Amino acid sequence: MLQGKHIFIVEDNILNRVVYQITIGTQGAYLQFDRWGREAVDRLKPGRRWDLIILDLMLTGGISGFDIFNELRLMPEYNKVPIVAISASEPAVAMPKAMDLGFSGFISKPIDEAHICKQIAQLIAGEEVWYDGTFTTR
Repeated sequence: MLQGKHIFIVEDNILNRVVYQITIGTQGAYLQFDRWGREAVDRLKPGRRWDLIILDLMLTGGISGFDIFNELRLMPEYNKVPIVAISASEPAVAMPKAMDLGFSGFISKPIDEAHICKQIAQLIAGEEVWYDGTFTTR
């Protein structure tokens, strides 16, 4: 279901990157990672087409996924690309903020390996996914 899809992931936790590679990568998706977030916007600039951008909200180095989201939405080439927040942040706080900013969804950590590929496919298909770890909202 993810064969040939291009997904850019900003994630500073190596274990979560491994989970992405095992779950999403083995479904045939092309994954590119940025660990720190500071270079994410620059790494996205080259003319590659992205089907989805995944942003961890809590990054080291004084930048957040919200900061990266705001920068990307200022760039016309990323206005239509779905962007999802995947975070261990408290969903009751982070999810409404992500909704207000215009994210395509929020997925609570820990990553649910049984559902992540379906959620990613839904986002790429243009659906919103709001998952607080127990049920999908909205």
